[in-house]
Amino acid sequence: MKMVGYPRSLWLMSALLVACHFNQPVRGQNGAGSEVEELRKGRHFIPTQVYPESEDARLLRLFAGLRVADVSDGMDKAGLSHVGRMDPDIRPLWTDVRTFKHRIVGIAVTARYVPTQEPATGPQSTEAFDRWMGTWYRDRSSEPFVSLLRPGTVLVIEEHGHDVGSIGSNNILVWKQRGCVGVVTSATARDTDEIAAQGVPLYFRRPGRGVRPGRNEIESVNAPIVCGGVLVRPGDIIVADGDGVIVVPRARAEEVAAYARVTLEQDKAARRNLYKALGLPMDPSVESAP
Repeated sequence: MKMVGYPRSLWLMSALLVACHFNQPVRGQNGAGSEVEELRKGRHFIPTQVYPESEDARLLRLFAGLRVADVSDGMDKAGLSHVGRMDPDIRPLWTDVRTFKHRIVGIAVTARYVPTQEPATGPQSTEAFDRWMGTWYRDRSSEPFVSLLRPGTVLVIEEHGHDVGSIGSNNILVWKQRGCVGVVTSATARDTDEIAAQGVPLYFRRPGRGVRPGRNEIESVNAPIVCGGVLVRPGDIIVADGDGVIVVPRARAEEVAAYARVTLEQDKAARRNLYKALGLPMDPSVESAP
């Protein structure tokens, strides 16, 4: 058979791959434990690596005070210009341009919530509604990641376009109490006035009003997710400020941080000279690292 407009070499390769696929033995059609049946149960192909808290602390020291712009330059130097920069629509809920308390440098803990397929509940009595809410939170849309939060972690949530406030003023304080230094989500949060007043760094797409029951379910914790259009793996370095959010693959973190640090200090030195020439008072943005 002649394939018009299709190189013969590619046609032969495709034919060979198809033949190999269909000639593979089908395992376990008459028995349990086959590879096919195991795959039917679902499988993550990107493993989650576990890191000691001491190693997290060491990397956080390397990134302390670095800005998204500095880290972006470090990513370019490492050949990662196509990696890690979240969609610019993921923005800080609030900013502090005096002491920069809205900035985040931390280690990713991840969670993924998915839209539910369960039907919406109709009108209920207060007692029945509260019972339904509690059951949903317990069985379908809980927060199993809380036990993973420790000093220096950033909670990164993958969630999609429904109008739900998985993040609110109460639970974000619980996460902060566990040591979480900030939260990043691909979707929404509610109680945004209170979150800003509480001073917990939050990067999100827009406000969401509804609660989780009847809207979403927890799908995975500390597995690879996509947030703001980029891959986030547990243990990656998260840096966020007024320029947005960037994710540094952990395997390249030291190289990225080293270049970013030089970039930052050179920028501070140049701006200090300009401050002096312009008679501007010095501020934290031009102070040298201790």
